[in-house]
Amino acid sequence: MQYIDGFVAAVPTENKEKYIQHASQAAPLFREFGALKVVECWGDDVPDGKLTSFPMAVKKEENESVVFSWVVWPSREVRDAGWKQLMADPRMTSQANPMPYDGKRLIYGGFQTIVEM
Repeated sequence: MQYIDGFVAAVPTENKEKYIQHASQAAPLFREFGALKVVECWGDDVPDGKLTSFPMAVKKEENESVVFSWVVWPSREVRDAGWKQLMADPRMTSQANPMPYDGKRLIYGGFQTIVEM
């Protein structure tokens, strides 16, 4: 089964174009190092919750939007090797491709696929 990396972040709404540029630079590198697909989504209907929600999880501020992204890998092994290569690649440095958001509030995790239709 495929392996999925998932991400949720709060991005200043005024940085939407910068975020698109950032993601557009990074996505081909993920593909180069083994990812099958990279999907970036800008929040459109992301309600605040009472107990939990995407906005609460990333401590979204009034001037920010929620971004939800995922990367599809053929396996955990390919993902682990790909991340090593990504982190060593000079094209992924903050100087080469600065993050237009607060990376401390980025939520990230790797997931085993258990159902796929």
